[in-house]
Amino acid sequence: MSFSQQPISKKKLLSKEELKTWLHKDYIQDTIAGTSLEKAYTELLQNKKGKEIIVAVLDTKLDIFHEDLKDQIWVNEDEIPNNGIDDDNNGYIDDVNGWDFLSNDKGEFIEYQNYEETRVIRKYDSLFKGRHLEDVATRHKEAFKMYAKVVADYEASLKDLKQILKDAYAWREIFPIAKKQTQKILKKEKLTYRELDSLEKTKQKDTLINYYAGYMKTQIKNNIDLEFIKNYIKRYENRLHIFYNRNYDERKITGDNVKDINDRFYGYHKVYGRVPFEHSIVVSGILGAKKDNGIGIQGISNNIKIMPVVMVASGDEHDKDVALAIRYAVDNGASVINMSWGKNFSTEETWVHDAIKYAEKHDVLLVTAAGNEGRSIDEDKYYLNDYLEEEEIVNNFMVIGANNYKITERLVASFSNYGKKHVDIFAPGIYIYTTDTNNKYKFSRGTSLASPIVSGIAALIRSYYPNLSASEVKMILMESGTSFDLKVRVLDKNDKKIYVPFSELSKSGKVVNAYNALVLAEEISRKK
Repeated sequence: MSFSQQPISKKKLLSKEELKTWLHKDYIQDTIAGTSLEKAYTELLQNKKGKEIIVAVLDTKLDIFHEDLKDQIWVNEDEIPNNGIDDDNNGYIDDVNGWDFLSNDKGEFIEYQNYEETRVIRKYDSLFKGRHLEDVATRHKEAFKMYAKVVADYEASLKDLKQILKDAYAWREIFPIAKKQTQKILKKEKLTYRELDSLEKTKQKDTLINYYAGYMKTQIKNNIDLEFIKNYIKRYENRLHIFYNRNYDERKITGDNVKDINDRFYGYHKVYGRVPFEHSIVVSGILGAKKDNGIGIQGISNNIKIMPVVMVASGDEHDKDVALAIRYAVDNGASVINMSWGKNFSTEETWVHDAIKYAEKHDVLLVTAAGNEGRSIDEDKYYLNDYLEEEEIVNNFMVIGANNYKITERLVASFSNYGKKHVDIFAPGIYIYTTDTNNKYKFSRGTSLASPIVSGIAALIRSYYPNLSASEVKMILMESGTSFDLKVRVLDKNDKKIYVPFSELSKSGKVVNAYNALVLAEEISRKK
């Protein structure tokens, strides 16, 4: 079965209301590079009943009580809530709705952790510091190359970070002075942009007052106050004292031995709660928000049950947490696992690859985001991936780039990573309307949003065609996607704009298409 290429469209800009649902639209009927999900429900799924599919969302804590998600959260029927007993003997006590690998039973949880670059240096400093490639044993040469690259990036980033903080401290000192002086001259507490603009023009000869007026104009224009500046400083101080701090005790809260993959049973059962980085809520909504309930948004399918597995904090994910989270999801019945995050380095890639193989053995499809650096990940490796020495090790793993709704040179989202070898397919990832905390909704963007769209469509296929394997579902998604015969704009490794055929930016060269996927799934399923 073949799916035709689609022409360039001159579709006008969408309204706010149109943007809320564009990802479900059809490329022919609506001239939008959506997933044709509405068409699939209208023409293929009417009066059909699918089976329940568990999709594990490996991410931050999740607001499982959100009005549009509460009915879609996975429940472990073999576990009795809050009795302090591991009723199902899976090693995780009271895991009724999932598991949090970053918490403990005292109510503490990891909010911030190191960047992976920091862990690489911590791991290899004693072995490689001060040495050259020719001095290193052959078996360590690849690790040394990674270490050398990390050290160079780390030192440059640290230098930039210290300069940012130096400037921010000056910003914090100047703000109250500039505010007080302009308030004094204008004889009023509340400053306005217009009055400050007038003051700046009339005080051109008074260099200091002119500077203060211009300075406060900028702050007002950007809605900046002293509290904003303090929070800005706190954010970058966290990077300095935690993300880049080689001596920071990342595992004090969890108490596990981070060097031992067999030390598995740490964490806590509470998968919800406020975190500095609210990420899982936007991912989960687009995947599994309740359809047709008259509120909020439309998820991919009501047959999806979301299993929250918490292993993401501000900073980079630990390979140990990644590997054990995948294994937890597999062992507890997930058919699809969504992983909307990534990093540039890995200290324990073998643990992750073993977990990916474990998922393949148990027929579970893994879907992950390609990343948001706007670069080729064929040239610059990105984690997670399913490659070892440039050979694909499994056939149950998908990497997703993000596309725009415009069928033009801007089809690929400007931030999306790409790669003919390391990205499998694209999916909508910009102007995505989804759930937010406290029963709210918002627009979001990123390959983090594209990934759950593919996870949801994969779950849709597995719901209606349960005889198809994870590898068959992957093949169906890639072969049935929509092709677009046009060149699109991306950035090369030197951040220069280049124009490349869309077909060359992923392995499939396509945008995921739910309607086409279900048609192909029906055909393959009947032959089995």
